[in-house]
Amino acid sequence: MLAALAAVALLLAGVLSRAEAAGDPVLTGFETRLVPNGFEADFRFAGTPRSRMMVLTGPNRVAIDFYDTVSAVKDLRIDANRMVAGLRQGLISNDRFRLVIELARPGIPELVTKTDGDKSTTTLRIVETDARTFRTSALSIGSETPVETGSIAAPAAEPKSYTVVIDAGHGGIDTGAIGKHGTQEKEVNLKFALALRDRLAADPRIHVVLTRDDDTYIPLGERSAIAQRAKANLFVSMHSDSIRYAALRGATVYTLSEKASDSLAREIADSENSADRFVDPQWREGAPEVFDILVELTRRETGDLSEHFAAGLVQELGRHDIRLIGNPKRSAGFRVLTAPDVPSVLLELGYLSNVDDEQLLLDESWRRDSAAAIASAISRFLGVEPVASAEPEK
Repeated sequence: MLAALAAVALLLAGVLSRAEAAGDPVLTGFETRLVPNGFEADFRFAGTPRSRMMVLTGPNRVAIDFYDTVSAVKDLRIDANRMVAGLRQGLISNDRFRLVIELARPGIPELVTKTDGDKSTTTLRIVETDARTFRTSALSIGSETPVETGSIAAPAAEPKSYTVVIDAGHGGIDTGAIGKHGTQEKEVNLKFALALRDRLAADPRIHVVLTRDDDTYIPLGERSAIAQRAKANLFVSMHSDSIRYAALRGATVYTLSEKASDSLAREIADSENSADRFVDPQWREGAPEVFDILVELTRRETGDLSEHFAAGLVQELGRHDIRLIGNPKRSAGFRVLTAPDVPSVLLELGYLSNVDDEQLLLDESWRRDSAAAIASAISRFLGVEPVASAEPEK
């Protein structure tokens, strides 16, 4: 525990010193007020932070990430009122400071930043609405804050880019599942990962990192570590497993949970987690320690974002006429999804134990259509409109 606290202290000290040296934005004060039909909060900064706002449900809340920003406010809290139930804050990585406003009533948020020389004020406005409208607003998961210039114009903001890590499951000595006609899962997964990379490459706002681009074995922990080192906005692990129910077919989207949502999810997780039986001892010895305090600062919000993307992915797959199994969004303890600060899902494209799925998984046209659906879901999750080429090919 002392080691963990020391690590957190060093992290905070490092961020503060970097902020001073690099001129990174610093939160210096804030004030709140109730307004007719809503709530407002002003966050004052030295410098101008880049931020991203997210609308989350279950419970209803608004999360704001300020990048390369530290807080100098000791008592950052909001007293409960008719619109807001409370506020949480935390440094969720070495370059991201998060505020979470828990809502007492549904509300549509707006975030606007005004600059004045080397200072700025970011104003959060929340206008009360009905539950249905709020749920609809949550589909727009990420948005950059518009900036209004004050007495001195702010420098033009650099175009926002996002990093997506695509993981082709299995590889090398680990073939994964084998279909009725000898199809190896590792090969199917790699072809789909490359197709999705090429689809996303049409959008200059999205930078794609592959965990592997050839027939290489990579331990599960290293796959999630690649996403963390890349500071990924999203991690998608692609699979095409085998299951004992030969009639089962269609795509399934999985998220991480301590307890499996059902017996099928548990069986798939056990199968995928067994890939680490090939792991060399050096990978286990070199695995970094994860400190509970930092994990707890991020796990809940990252899990919510993973669930949100999973729901959107299921919706896009259906919209593109990609066959889904019954109850297509499930969860279990997948080791590859354990990065605490990267929203992550595992996508079973289909099941090689089903002869019809095996045939589809080898079909190049179906692969392109599936990649288009996944790319569209990713773009919408990141809050950017899909480029024209991200529509399904007919």
